[in-house]
Amino acid sequence: MATRTSKGAQGKPPGKGAAGRPRPAQARTASAKRPSAARPKPPARRPATAQPDPLGWVFTMIGKLFVGIWMLLAGGIGSAARALGRNARELDPVHRRDGLGLAVIAGAIVLAAMTWRTPTGAVSEVVGSVMRGVFGALAWLVPVFLALLAWRLLRHPDQNTDTGRMMIGCSALTIGVLGVVHVANGTPYPSGGAADGMDKVSAAGGMIGFVVSAPPDSILPVFITIPLLLLLSGFGVLVITATPVHRIPERLAEIRHMLFTRDVPVAPRAPRAPAGRPARRKAGGAGRDPQEGGEGGEGVKPYDTPVIADAPDKLADHSPEIVPGLVDPEEEPPARRSEPPAPTPAPRKVEQLVLSPQAGPYTLPDTQLLRPGSAPKPQTKANTVVVNALTSVLEQFSIDAQVIGFTRGPTVTRYEIELGPAVKVEKVTALTKNIAYAVKSADVRILSPIPGRSAIGVEIPNTDKDLVSLGDILRSQVAQADHHPMIVGLGKDVEGRTIVANLAKMPHLLIAGATGAGKSVCVNGLISSILMRATPDEVRMVLVDPKRVELSVYEGIPHLITPIITNPKKAAEALEWVVGEMDRRYDDLAASGFRHVDDFNKAVRAGKLVPPPGSERVYQPYPYLLVIVDELADLMMVAPRDVEDSIVRITQLARAAGIHLVIATQRPSVDVVTGLIKANVPSRLAFATSSLADSRVILDQPGAEKLVGQGDALFLPMGASKPMRLQNAFVSEKEITEVVTHCKAQMAVEYREDVAAAATAKKEIDEDIGDDLDLLIQAAELIVTTQFGSTSMLQRKLRVGFAKAGRLMDLLESRNVVGPSEGSKAREVMVKPDDLPGLLADLRGE
Repeated sequence: MATRTSKGAQGKPPGKGAAGRPRPAQARTASAKRPSAARPKPPARRPATAQPDPLGWVFTMIGKLFVGIWMLLAGGIGSAARALGRNARELDPVHRRDGLGLAVIAGAIVLAAMTWRTPTGAVSEVVGSVMRGVFGALAWLVPVFLALLAWRLLRHPDQNTDTGRMMIGCSALTIGVLGVVHVANGTPYPSGGAADGMDKVSAAGGMIGFVVSAPPDSILPVFITIPLLLLLSGFGVLVITATPVHRIPERLAEIRHMLFTRDVPVAPRAPRAPAGRPARRKAGGAGRDPQEGGEGGEGVKPYDTPVIADAPDKLADHSPEIVPGLVDPEEEPPARRSEPPAPTPAPRKVEQLVLSPQAGPYTLPDTQLLRPGSAPKPQTKANTVVVNALTSVLEQFSIDAQVIGFTRGPTVTRYEIELGPAVKVEKVTALTKNIAYAVKSADVRILSPIPGRSAIGVEIPNTDKDLVSLGDILRSQVAQADHHPMIVGLGKDVEGRTIVANLAKMPHLLIAGATGAGKSVCVNGLISSILMRATPDEVRMVLVDPKRVELSVYEGIPHLITPIITNPKKAAEALEWVVGEMDRRYDDLAASGFRHVDDFNKAVRAGKLVPPPGSERVYQPYPYLLVIVDELADLMMVAPRDVEDSIVRITQLARAAGIHLVIATQRPSVDVVTGLIKANVPSRLAFATSSLADSRVILDQPGAEKLVGQGDALFLPMGASKPMRLQNAFVSEKEITEVVTHCKAQMAVEYREDVAAAATAKKEIDEDIGDDLDLLIQAAELIVTTQFGSTSMLQRKLRVGFAKAGRLMDLLESRNVVGPSEGSKAREVMVKPDDLPGLLADLRGE
């Protein structure tokens, strides 16, 4: 009789499972030996005559009804809670901080009601016992501290980092004081057989005082334990006041000055920054004599978070990255004075040199003449929107990465993206256009990686920008800590840190950018910084303004050694005078055996230099000489060879002579910023450019073409490999006018006669012109008037031969009237018709 296989096993060989794989022999054996009785029996069928139980059906329906109602209520409550949570996350951070402050003040009121009066209930008694057991005799101060914390949160919601620092300081102060109180009461223990052990602990320093004082008291004598605990309390005081240990004498001097010299107004200090990060200060920053100047080092002054005002909250999460080349660890600190100067203008007033017996001492302008900027915002709703957009882009392209945080600067916010394991950096950098599309901004710049960190930075412009004021920069602690007269305020970087630079250590600066990008404001900021911090004895200036309107407001300030130069020809002659001044200074340095003008000035002030016998010369300190050229392109068009030669000589040699050059141009092309000029100007400041080629001319790398303008810049100091992005400080015309008015009222301008004489000296007719002066003048008039330089035209118009016309053209080329020959094409005319009278006067030797 044929056996029929089951439906599930048809077409499968024996001994194989459902998937056709051979089953183990043991499994087959066990299956074969399994008795039929072990199989579960089907449930017995209910007899056809049985009826359903109506009571059970009713209970079942009631149970289902209750379950449904319960699930409906739970779903509604959960949806409402989730909606409320989303709304709370979208709430403005300021309102959330206000809610936290109100909650803290409510807790302070409740604790005061329970601990400051006799307990009236079980809850009050328990809370009072716990507070006294933990804080001991100082339990009554806890509500006071909470009230102060609530006031801080409500009064200064934008300074959460400072609030956190103060909480840490108050905690250290309280712990130290409780330890001292506990030791003063005999260091009671909470146990040890005595029934009143905990009562003694509560009457002393509480459990906190016991924990902090019992270990050292058990191994050290009391006269050592108490000073250690007082040292902890003193550390808390230093943290609260944001005072580093090395600045304690300076703070004590400020307190003494404030208590005993109330009649002298003191400028307000800038707000303190978080002291949660270690200070990184360049040697020789604070305590330098303003009259002695800087050492001959190089670079710019580093920035460090403890001395930077208004740093965002996010800075406390990361260590500061010092840009390579900004710190010189080999530099030795200069000798400090017995009493460090307070970082206010008042102490410097008595240290200034008297310019002349008639003029009296020179008083620097008050920093309050410069208006403050807007308060920095550590986080806004726009930042949250961008974070969500970046996260969405990473999820859409299935990239294992996440946004771990951001640092909000005045103009740009840098969002930090951390990659997962085995994820290529190129996967994120290739999404530049997708990120720009998601965040609705075309000016997206990606850093891979962020210097000093294992994270990718995405810099996106803020829709709600902060105004960076030059007054805030110059009033900041990082600027006031160094009294060097050549310190200038640049602005704030992406992380909100204050950036200042020492022009004496750069030692020369190239500023370039497109029209309207903020170049002129930057030049005004540099000059205003010098006027705010330096006297005419310390810094003298030569201002070259071919545009005639950019720097005219500074006409007549006592820091000038010559009137503002607007004629490009005279500018070239003034640069030649600067070269001569450099040579004269080097002659004095070589004769006296010094290598830097600062050392020479110290010796002069100390009376160590004696003139040679028979010489009537009286040695005087050399001031720093700052030459600022507002538009280099105009000078290079009129006298390219003379200007380039003078600039190259100044930038190559003038650093040790105390002469420094700032060049600005809105045309960063290779014919204006030549290779020789770039090679000798190591520090660059690039504003927004119109093309990648212009960025490469300024920085030798891309990046400036992605800036957003209005002061957004890339600063590449000498020695740095990558530029830092910063928002340049803004100074208004009204502020400049007030500062200039103050400077003019202090002292009248005294110009150097040798500069004016060099600019107006008459020249004799050059020997190579000979008897061809009349023909040369006619040729110059013809070419400049028609703006067409052709040898054949001179032959026809002047009726001269080819040789004579060629000689006239060579003479004009040697005087930069026409450009070099370009084959059969007409030569480029370098002089405009408006400058023809000056050209003819030069040819005649007038």
